[in-house]
Amino acid sequence: MVDIEQPKQKAAGVPAVLSSFKFGLREMGAVRSGRAFLKMNQDRGFDCPSCAWPDPEHKHTAEFCENGAKAVAWEATRKRVPREFFAQHSVAEMDRISELDLGKLGRITEPMLLRAGATHYEPVGWEEAFQVVARHLRALVDPDDAVFYTSGRTSNEAAFLYQLFVRAYGTNNLPDCSNMCHESSGTALSRVIGSGKGAVTLKMLEESELIVIVGQNPGTNAPRMLTHLEVAKRNGASIVSVNPLPETGLMRFMNPQKPRGLVGKGTQLADQHLAIRLGGDQALFLALGHLLLEAEAASPGTVLDKSFIDSHTSGFELYAKHNAELDWPAVEQATGLRRAEIEELAQRFIKSKATVVCWAMGLTQHREAVATISEIVNVLLLQGNIGKPGAGPCPVRGHSNVQGDRSMGIWEKMPDAFLDKLDREFSFTSPREHGVDAAATVKRLRDGAVRVFFAMGGNFASATPDTEVVHRGLRECDLTVHVSTKLNRSHTVTGREALILPTLGRTDHDHTAAGPQSVSVEDSQGAVHLSKGNLIPPAPELKSEIGIVCGLAQAVVPDVGQIPWADFADDYSLIRQRIGRVADGYENYEDRLRDGDGEFLLAHAARDKREFKTSDARAQFTANDLTWLPTEPGRLLLQTLRSHDQFNTTIYSLEDRYRGVHGTREVVFVHPDDLADLGLRDGQYVDIVSEFQGVERRASHFRIVAYPTARGCVAAYYPETNVLMSADDLAKGSNTPVAKGLTVRLVAS
Repeated sequence: MVDIEQPKQKAAGVPAVLSSFKFGLREMGAVRSGRAFLKMNQDRGFDCPSCAWPDPEHKHTAEFCENGAKAVAWEATRKRVPREFFAQHSVAEMDRISELDLGKLGRITEPMLLRAGATHYEPVGWEEAFQVVARHLRALVDPDDAVFYTSGRTSNEAAFLYQLFVRAYGTNNLPDCSNMCHESSGTALSRVIGSGKGAVTLKMLEESELIVIVGQNPGTNAPRMLTHLEVAKRNGASIVSVNPLPETGLMRFMNPQKPRGLVGKGTQLADQHLAIRLGGDQALFLALGHLLLEAEAASPGTVLDKSFIDSHTSGFELYAKHNAELDWPAVEQATGLRRAEIEELAQRFIKSKATVVCWAMGLTQHREAVATISEIVNVLLLQGNIGKPGAGPCPVRGHSNVQGDRSMGIWEKMPDAFLDKLDREFSFTSPREHGVDAAATVKRLRDGAVRVFFAMGGNFASATPDTEVVHRGLRECDLTVHVSTKLNRSHTVTGREALILPTLGRTDHDHTAAGPQSVSVEDSQGAVHLSKGNLIPPAPELKSEIGIVCGLAQAVVPDVGQIPWADFADDYSLIRQRIGRVADGYENYEDRLRDGDGEFLLAHAARDKREFKTSDARAQFTANDLTWLPTEPGRLLLQTLRSHDQFNTTIYSLEDRYRGVHGTREVVFVHPDDLADLGLRDGQYVDIVSEFQGVERRASHFRIVAYPTARGCVAAYYPETNVLMSADDLAKGSNTPVAKGLTVRLVAS
């Protein structure tokens, strides 16, 4: 039943605790829930398979959030998909099952093969499954006709072996989920500070005097972040939210780990909320830089950190000159904000001696995302807010090891220095021609140029833009393969032949011939730690991702280089020893994990020593022209977003408790004044029609929800609205598909 109520005004607290345990009990039962939750994010336990938020030094007994608990329960469920299900349901019938209901079926326990011309999957043994992949890959004239996708949940060890296998096969076609989320962050930060990773640790966040959270909803997407924002707040920090929608998690936080969070009023987090117009963030930070420069000119030596600028940066004079004459009317149009609101935020910057700016996909999935993040860095550099306590740029990655995967070589254009070390370590020659990223993969699917599509986790069929194009392209492949724990849409959108290879999850105990094994991950702030599952696996014949990669490699590239695949499958410490000789920052990997009790912090030159590995060895100011998104009458700007009971494309339920939506996902959030202007009403059903380069795309029958979003802006859930995105609409410089700032109109259904 569809029910829409008023948005909540506070996050977490008792409702989050009850929701976590209700979900856990339903999926895992009492004993299994206790075993899982008490080991989650703990030393010698397993790392949360959900977001990449780091663990604190001193851990709480219940070191998890509501959404992390749901992610664990979803994976560690007692439900299984029996072979009888596949015998009774054709692939076409499976494709008519909703994403939510597919996931509810449970864990997959044996390899399943859809043979050419067949209508149903059937069980096969592991060796036959590996030989099917080998047959197809060996038949390709060009290795670049295959694409190897990676989910951000893959462990460091599995990711390293996966890219080694793919390069031993002969291609750099290694798109990953980072291409669709934080590629803009890496592109911008690498250029201006010399590292694509954030330059803020958890301790630094808690020491900050000002935290500006831009295009991020931590209450849903990284709920454990709220605990550390609360610590910063109690230490005296000011917190500002910049987002088209007011998000409950940044209003008032009821910390379920504290008595006052269960029975008291909780903590008000945001001191200021700027309901920014979509696409206006670049203009906002241009204006903030302008106001800081003006304040310095009015009172020299009191606002800018001239010593830092002179000693550690380049491009300041050009930036200052470019920013001197700001078009304020354009800024107000672009941002939808009053100048007074921007000036209030500028005063917070001026007063702060240590500022952190956090952001997520609300920033990275815009056309001008790279320029916008560069403007954020400009503002931070003006006051020397990098490489000192309580300060720095802080992109918050959303997937548990998406940052580690890149460190391990999951990138279509890894630098030659990495590939040279890889070649020396394993005595082969890896390809040097750059491969395809996620956006280029969609285009190649559109052109019918992908013959084999292999996915290490994830749900590519739902996660990508131009949904119909992607589905058509996948169905034209000779073979599609998915390494997965549970069913999702990608298993029903198959090539002429298709394989599902079931794998151990993060929560499962992994025992090989060499004994119990652990994997490792890198969190959003550069800490690396071991993860060891403690639950009995769903089936004894399940293989880990590492075991699957090693089995494939032995079938496909057994004679390439000197690579001990069988040894790697048995002893993961041997993999870490090799990673330590190849991956930057991971030197003496296994020893550092052992000496650090399973954890260590990666070095970051800009953060640790104010050294910048850029083209001129300095942090670089950049001059960016003001760009924003004008709209014609009757048009609105759409952003796609998650519901509260969702992680990426995984849907846990049809609930979005904080926004007051229950029983449906086909909703579009619209400002009441925009409804009046458009002659529409709350509760009415409309089609959302996007417009890009003369092509219209349609998502049908969405219920309007009147909501206090920014004027001229609407929001709807993905992946339901990915059909509105174009594979040709990409962020400049990073090639990230644009999911924020789509021009749309609402048409009565």
